[in-house]
Amino acid sequence: MSKKLPSTPMLDELEKGPWPSFVTGLKRLAKSEGKPNAEIMKGLLGQLEHSYQTRKGYWKGGTVGVFGYGAGVIARFSEVASQFPESSEFHTLRIMPAPGFFYDTKTLREMCDIWEEHGSGLIALHGQSGDIMFQGCRTEQVQPAWDKLNGMGFDMGGAGAGVRTAASCVGPARCEQACYDTLTAHKSIINSFTDDIHRPSLPYKMKFKFSGCANDCANATQRADVAVLGTWRDDMQVDQTEVKAKVKQLGRKEFINQVIRMCPTQALGLNDDDTLDVDNKSCVRCMHCINVCTKALKPGKDRGIAILVGGKRTLKIGDLMGTVLVPFMKMETEEDFEKLVELGHAMLDFFADNALEHERTGEMIERIGLANYLEGLDLPLDVNMISQPRTNSYVRTDGWDEEVRKWNETKSSAAE
Repeated sequence: MSKKLPSTPMLDELEKGPWPSFVTGLKRLAKSEGKPNAEIMKGLLGQLEHSYQTRKGYWKGGTVGVFGYGAGVIARFSEVASQFPESSEFHTLRIMPAPGFFYDTKTLREMCDIWEEHGSGLIALHGQSGDIMFQGCRTEQVQPAWDKLNGMGFDMGGAGAGVRTAASCVGPARCEQACYDTLTAHKSIINSFTDDIHRPSLPYKMKFKFSGCANDCANATQRADVAVLGTWRDDMQVDQTEVKAKVKQLGRKEFINQVIRMCPTQALGLNDDDTLDVDNKSCVRCMHCINVCTKALKPGKDRGIAILVGGKRTLKIGDLMGTVLVPFMKMETEEDFEKLVELGHAMLDFFADNALEHERTGEMIERIGLANYLEGLDLPLDVNMISQPRTNSYVRTDGWDEEVRKWNETKSSAAE
């Protein structure tokens, strides 16, 4: 066993900046003498330095798994194992998190102890898919590590061409802006799609993410094939006393700059007496004004979800944001959550039957058209299914007669 760290002059440069460096963390693990993970990390540092020098990656895939599961372990074998034998195998276990990412310290300490015993000690909380990423494990230690993690009550996460691990924000557990129970929705979907997570059988991956409001703390809109966002369909709640207090705190000019002018649809107006006018028909629920004036403004009382489909990072046709599939759905009763699960299964079945190999849901919809996708799911077309709101050439005509009457009265008064 080597007694000192490998020479890493290029990695050392990454520690000289103003921000914490991952290199420092790797070195700390490599210095934990007497623990099995120390030698793994020394090999990793040596191979990483070699990659920086040659500008080439040296990890290749393979097949490593645990009994009863077809996914969840990301196999990594080194192509330069002869030079860095300690890190010749550096597999990753993906473990599904609790909805809302809630843990107590006892759980976290137990996880760390397991990974120091069986792996490298390197843990990422969390990966982009939402999984807890236990990184760096030899093949013979994968099953023992999994047995202990599973004994804690955790399940293997998604990988490969199947349903991936879902992610949800803290929702109503800690956030007053949440418009539905993200935690129950998350649990309902995952428990219903267990087989599709553990045994990949789709053309490509499919992700569900749940955010309680349009702040989208779960990054659902841009990263999930199915994004479930909280929203409301009645008027936003306004406390005019708190509005006046906020105007006084910021100053009238600054309030106008930070709140009124930042509204993307110009749905807000500040009256002379420092009360707020809200054109709720123009409001697109972006949450900006509520974020700035949390005491004065709240989401409406008639709350539910909007379902967006097709978000993803670059693959075949570039980045895509989610497109509205269901503008509004109540999410309060057990029947409501069952309806969400049924729609999820319909979306998965359509994807399995119609997507091409290595094609995400958004790319499939771009290819076949949204109308055909809606027809396949037996969902009605809705005027809210638009990608760029408020850019069409049509204008509202209701209320024109009243405006004409006001205009004629103004002209008559001026003539007198």
